[in-house]
Amino acid sequence: MRFSCKSSIPTRFAGLVLAVFVLSGCSRGKNDPQADHWVVKIGSVAPLSGPQSHLGADNENGARLAIDDANTQDIRLGGKPVRFELLSEDDAADPRTATIVAQKLVDDGVNGVVGHLNSGTTIPAARIYADEGIPQISPSATNPKYTHQGFPTAFRVMANDEQQGRVLGQFAVHAVHARRIAVIDDATAYGQGLANEFEKSVSRQGARVLLHEHTDDHSTDFSAILTRIKERQPDLVFFGGMDAQSGPMLKQLRELDLNSVFLTGDGGCSKEFHELAGEAAEGSFCSLPGLPLEEMPRGLDFKRRFEARFGDIQDYAPYSYDAVGVLIAAMKKAGSPLPERYLPYLKTLEYPGVTALIRFDANGDLAGGAVTVYRWHQGVRVPVREGATGKDSGIRTEVDGKGAGK
Repeated sequence: MRFSCKSSIPTRFAGLVLAVFVLSGCSRGKNDPQADHWVVKIGSVAPLSGPQSHLGADNENGARLAIDDANTQDIRLGGKPVRFELLSEDDAADPRTATIVAQKLVDDGVNGVVGHLNSGTTIPAARIYADEGIPQISPSATNPKYTHQGFPTAFRVMANDEQQGRVLGQFAVHAVHARRIAVIDDATAYGQGLANEFEKSVSRQGARVLLHEHTDDHSTDFSAILTRIKERQPDLVFFGGMDAQSGPMLKQLRELDLNSVFLTGDGGCSKEFHELAGEAAEGSFCSLPGLPLEEMPRGLDFKRRFEARFGDIQDYAPYSYDAVGVLIAAMKKAGSPLPERYLPYLKTLEYPGVTALIRFDANGDLAGGAVTVYRWHQGVRVPVREGATGKDSGIRTEVDGKGAGK
């Protein structure tokens, strides 16, 4: 039998329960307000195994750098010294596993959570954290549903897919001048959600979606789907999904002599995508929420320090770093790491992060999020500026106040 830290136990069992707590580690220990110092545990959850592990490690390393930086700053909460610890868990990009590790972090007494990476894992885990009142900040989950479930503990530090889909649709119609479009998604909360937002955006602007196909996030053979698409000869093919599928998909698309423009979102805007697509990646487009790293407020300094320790940044490490920073900033405002004390400060905080000046709207979305479109050129992901597509696009980023997003 395992007792929750919040269990109500009859007095006659008090001695037995104390023994269970000591042996199981259930007690929050140094998070007790009566202790002479704080041990503040911050959870990090991402896929650390499987085809998205390179992105998961990026998230984890961003959070780890933030924790280590905080431990050099002699931070005190309520006058007491603090040691921050990172508790990292692997959800394997699987929704069921995500809920299991979320409960584990709750049982381990985390004070806040950075994660999860994917929308499909972040959304179900959010209820578990909300039930315990534990703030959760995702650095990379972009499906709007995450922050629209009504949980006061849910936040994100990048633009969401309503905004990203809108920008991608504008780019496809006004920059690429695509009028006949094919859409594919991987049937995940992220991929399908982004594809649906993209489809709504292009349809509003008068372009025609010829067909919308579905695959999954494990497939690598897309010949049947692409053959059907080739019969329709679209101007542009859009894919909502991750790099493990988008890279092979584009390579197979070119092997079928289909010369449609290829466009995808942030899940396929990585070095891994380029490695998997090979020469076929040349001239294709993708998007990322946020500004290019060199244009972020503290991007170049972060890049230098992160790469000296961990190697190349994939995509989301700066956002993971900022998510930890936001949690700690709210704790400092409250003078306490206890979730019930610092949660109200998250809602009004303005935090000068690596990626942006971070503040949240009423839903917990990033206010004033940006989206950047990139073109692959000679193995390098280059931000699209006017003329970068061979046409006068006039589109690179969108920044608005509607809040902001995998």
